Amino acid sequence: MSTPAPRTSRPRSPWWVIVGSGTAGAVGPQMYLATIGLFVLPIAEETGFSRTTVTGAFSVAAVGMAIGLVVVAQLVDRFAARYILVPGFVLFAVSMALIGLVPPVEWVYFVPCFFVGLFGAGTAVPAARAVVSWFDNNRALAVGTVTGIIGLGSALAPLLAGALIDAVGWRQTYGIMALVSILVSVTMVTLFVRARAERHVRGRLLRETRVEGRDVSLELPGLTVGEAVRTRWFWGIAFGLGLAGAVVYGLQVHLVPMMTDRGLTAEQAATLLVVFGLASLVGRVAGGLLLDRVHAAVVGPIVMIAPIAGMFFLEPPFTGAAVAVAFIGVAFGIEGDLLALLITRYLGTRHFGRILGLLQAAFLLGSALGPLLLGLGYDLSGSYDPVIPVLMGVLVAGAVLIATLGRYAHPAVHGFDRLAARDELAAAEVLSGIAGSGEPHGFPDRPRARTHG
Repeated sequence: MSTPAPRTSRPRSPWWVIVGSGTAGAVGPQMYLATIGLFVLPIAEETGFSRTTVTGAFSVAAVGMAIGLVVVAQLVDRFAARYILVPGFVLFAVSMALIGLVPPVEWVYFVPCFFVGLFGAGTAVPAARAVVSWFDNNRALAVGTVTGIIGLGSALAPLLAGALIDAVGWRQTYGIMALVSILVSVTMVTLFVRARAERHVRGRLLRETRVEGRDVSLELPGLTVGEAVRTRWFWGIAFGLGLAGAVVYGLQVHLVPMMTDRGLTAEQAATLLVVFGLASLVGRVAGGLLLDRVHAAVVGPIVMIAPIAGMFFLEPPFTGAAVAVAFIGVAFGIEGDLLALLITRYLGTRHFGRILGLLQAAFLLGSALGPLLLGLGYDLSGSYDPVIPVLMGVLVAGAVLIATLGRYAHPAVHGFDRLAARDELAAAEVLSGIAGSGEPHGFPDRPRARTHG
């Protein structure tokens, strides 16, 4: 099925897609996750829940998101981005608001947390697919800039949440955060987020379009989902990044109660979340620049074991703890660039959305164990200390898996970013030519599509 191309395929600068995706993502699930630590003590004091129960919301949300990602993975390569993103953001925000209405009953508390994750799954993968479609030579930088904007949101969210909790209580805070999420995300997605050469009929994507009387294929190079899951690359990425995520997310969720137990004031501990978010922002942008120039199998393992050094210094005084948290945050930021880049370089972009959804589901299931492990360690021993050596070992195991992935199967196409910004359908012809020929890089010698001016 094909449709005539519009009179012009010249878009706004592709960087507007990054601005829209990043700003929307900043008020999505990451806003919820970045502020969980601030809600631990207020919720526990009012409801009588244990810390394991309150922080267990992260694990429940992660399970919900893992299930949601499997569903989204079946949709993202079939439907236009905003047809998934807008309902995903709205339903996520409604679910977050419902947390503020729950009674002090543990299983009831977990229900909206589950749906926060389930619907939150629809807010990330379609945006990532849109961003990746526009960039190849600067793909890691593009992804890093998006996650950097999200990181800025994660850094500022604790300031907003902390002020609101003090002013109106934790229940109304969730409602206000939900309202902010809907207003900002729907505006950004509607105005700016679209994949390159995205042609659809009532939301369903087309596989080819018509330009100047001839059909232009929109097929992409890479593996199908079935082919991908039979490769060691798929499982190496899944387990390698999943193990790292378990450690870093566990530290992020438990950072405030951990550092108050070790002698910092509640305000100082909350400030560490801001430090973590800002450091991760720096890591994401710097990591994008680095990963476009240095092989990910070299950079990845180094940054994955870097948090081990930070763990040794998570102690008072505040200055030393802040440096340690900044170190962990920078490493976490660079790790945030790895998943999308590794998928496109080893497995291609043909079914990028579906593969990303499945791997993010695996990543989240692994990440869900981190907060649970630290919470159980605290409840059983009265301290977080016995769990720290285990986390260090987990980081080393994940680093080894990424280090052994080998050479890229789909290196960057020379000059792609400039062509995509100038003529997105010409770029589509380049990629469809590579998909048909198996040529790994360089432009095939074939005519380029032109659109009417």
